[in-house]
Amino acid sequence: MNKARQLYELQEVDLEIEAKREALAGVESRLGDSEALAEARALLASEQERLAELEKIQRLGEWEVEDMRSKTAVLEKKLYGGSVRNPKELVSLQEQVEHLKKAGRGQEDKVLDIMTEVETVQNRVAAKRKELQRMEEDWRQEQSNLSREQAELRASLASLEQKREELVARIDGVSLELYHDLRRRGQGRAVAKVEQGMCQGCRLVLSMNELQQARMGQALVQCSSCQRILYLS
Repeated sequence: MNKARQLYELQEVDLEIEAKREALAGVESRLGDSEALAEARALLASEQERLAELEKIQRLGEWEVEDMRSKTAVLEKKLYGGSVRNPKELVSLQEQVEHLKKAGRGQEDKVLDIMTEVETVQNRVAAKRKELQRMEEDWRQEQSNLSREQAELRASLASLEQKREELVARIDGVSLELYHDLRRRGQGRAVAKVEQGMCQGCRLVLSMNELQQARMGQALVQCSSCQRILYLS
C-alpha cells in the first residue's frame, strides 16, 4: 500500500473520530437535569402554594360565616322567644340581628369569590401537574435514548482509536509529521483525492507531472496550489 493511501485512510479515521467526539459531547451535554423541567416544577410549586393559601382563607371565611349564623340564631331565639319584653331591648336585638345577617351575607359573598378563585387555581394546578408528568416522561425517555447513544458512541470511538493505532504503526514518522502539519493548516484535511485530473482539496486542475507522480505512488506528492498530499485511488 502506498503512503498516500495509508495517510488517506488515516485521515478518514481521524475525521470519523472527530465527528464521533463532537456527537458524544452533544449527547453528554443533554444528559442530566433539565432547565425546562426545573422551571415547570417551580411553577407547579408556586401554584400549589397559592392554592393552599386560598383554601386556608376559604376555611377561615366559612368558619366566620358559620359563627355569624350561630350568633344570629341565638339572637333570633332571644328576640322571638318571648324572654325579652322591653321594647328598647327588642329594637336593639332586631338591629343586631339585621347587622349580623348583613355582615353574614357580605362574608358569604367573599367566600363565594374565594371559592371561585380556588376552583380556577385548582384547574391550573391540575393542568400544570399533567404537563409536568408528560415532560418528565418525555425527559426519562430522552435520557434513556441518550444513555444508549452515549454507550454506542463510546464503543465506536474505542474501535476507531484502536484502528487508528494500527494504521499509525504502519506509517513512517516523517510522513506522519507532514500529515499532522498539513491537517493543522488545512482545516483537518491533509490528503486530497484526485478525480478527473483535479485536486479535490482546492478543485484546481493538476499538471501532467503531478498526476504522473501521484499515479506512481512511490513518494508523497503535494498539490502545488493547496499543498495537500495527493491521493489517486
